[in-house]
Amino acid sequence: MPLVVVCGLPCSGKSRRTEQLQKYFMENCGRKVHVVCEDALGVQKNDTYADSQKEKDVRGALKAEVERKLNKEDVVILDSLNYIKGYRYELFCLIKHVQTPHCLVYCLTSEEISKSWNAERDVVKQYSPEIFDALVMRFECPDSRNRWDNPLFSIQKEDSLPFEAIRDALFYRKAPPPNQSTQSQPLSSTNFLYELDRVTQDVLTAIFNAQKTSVPGELVAVPGTDEKIVLTRNLNMAELRKLRRQFISYTKMHPTENISQISNMFVQYLNKSIH
Repeated sequence: MPLVVVCGLPCSGKSRRTEQLQKYFMENCGRKVHVVCEDALGVQKNDTYADSQKEKDVRGALKAEVERKLNKEDVVILDSLNYIKGYRYELFCLIKHVQTPHCLVYCLTSEEISKSWNAERDVVKQYSPEIFDALVMRFECPDSRNRWDNPLFSIQKEDSLPFEAIRDALFYRKAPPPNQSTQSQPLSSTNFLYELDRVTQDVLTAIFNAQKTSVPGELVAVPGTDEKIVLTRNLNMAELRKLRRQFISYTKMHPTENISQISNMFVQYLNKSIH
């Protein structure tokens, strides 16, 4: 159930540390370990990090995979750059919702060493110089004063992992208490989930069909709502479904007594998200 977030510069030894942690937990704690990483998703790193939307989609896919793997017994290790402070906070909110401990393992390697390790990789696995430099510039170092970066284990090149300290942080520490933003609230009516699923799917279908005859910038009326969608660009079904899942997750935690307003709320959410 605990989550280990591994972060660091490109080619800073994150995967090596992940393998060491995985072996330790399996051999010394009798725990099953799930490793979530970009390679398992078939990500082409240079293409992904050169496109902000592709990068955002990959982060979302990694987070979703972490959420699916979390359970009461197993350890989940997220092996990725995890270089954005806001993204690490999102992961912190996730573990608060699941009510499980977590920790951050920061591979603290200099830019020069990381560059040399990158150059030693197979050409197809190397970061291009432009992408490498851009990721270094954007990297937001973890800070133990932030609750989402704590407990923090900073590991340099020559250091051994503090396995026992990491184990204690995960298995002998209370999970952070949930708050209103992460704790699911009781559903307001017996048919709330059914209506939420049906209404949001109807809205998606109406938008997708309307795009066949509309042009960018046009206001599209959605049956069953007082709101209109402002289509500044074409939206594919995968993107629409992702936004629907996000809206459903939020609405489950903040259910409304006025079910008739779900469609209006969803259209407002879509307008805000796509712009």
